[in-house]
Amino acid sequence: MIPTRIILASGSPRRKALLESIGIEFEVYKPDADESVKTGETPSELCRRLATLKAEAGMRVFSRNDIIIAADTIVVIDGEILGKPVDREDAALMLKHLSGREHEVITGVAVSYMGRLSVNDEHTRVKFRELTDDEISEYVATGEGDDKAGAYAVQGKGALMIEGITGDYFNVVGLPLCRLGLMLKGIGVRV
Repeated sequence: MIPTRIILASGSPRRKALLESIGIEFEVYKPDADESVKTGETPSELCRRLATLKAEAGMRVFSRNDIIIAADTIVVIDGEILGKPVDREDAALMLKHLSGREHEVITGVAVSYMGRLSVNDEHTRVKFRELTDDEISEYVATGEGDDKAGAYAVQGKGALMIEGITGDYFNVVGLPLCRLGLMLKGIGVRV
């Protein structure tokens, strides 16, 4: 059976742009999910659970033969999960913490089709160069990192802070395209 639609269960403009870049036709659905961390939950468990919650929200709204794609991205350093900054002061503190250090970006990806749910996660290592207080202040003032895990955007001016990436670049943007392609292939959808 051919799916009637592909649904991106995410309000992220970056995920939307990534799917568009590989030629997938889809609709956007913005699920409402509680993104709080549960006690004892590992970073991988958190982003897989949140991706699952978003996909399940889509499953309740759309047909079984629609494909639902959902994701959630977090930044982890020293076991601490850095989500989206609550304000610009929080963003500056996050960037100061990441300065000169390596951290991990983890994205949970969930794909639903015909009532079945497949969930994976992708891990990418990112190394920041040493940042001055002025550089941090100037970057935070751009507002680019306001709505992003870890308070930076690899695909924007944030790229100037990154010394190196080990793993999937697109994972750092917010959607690991290779992983997603393999998951879609697993349900018979060729991208």
